[in-house]
Amino acid sequence: MPTLEQVEEQVRMLTKADREALLDWLVNMVEDELELTEEFKAKIERGEQDIREGRVRVRKP
Repeated sequence: MPTLEQVEEQVRMLTKADREALLDWLVNMVEDELELTEEFKAKIERGEQDIREGRVRVRKP
């Protein structure tokens, strides 16, 4: 198996289009490995409930 340094060197030799395709693939792979914990799901639900009930703040830039 190649070392990280070897992979990095090979990636630098790719075309821009191939590097972008590799990036898309890596992002998808990492996203697939992420897991939504029950705690995170509960926070999302609380936030959605706050929005439904009008408990929101509007920030001005």
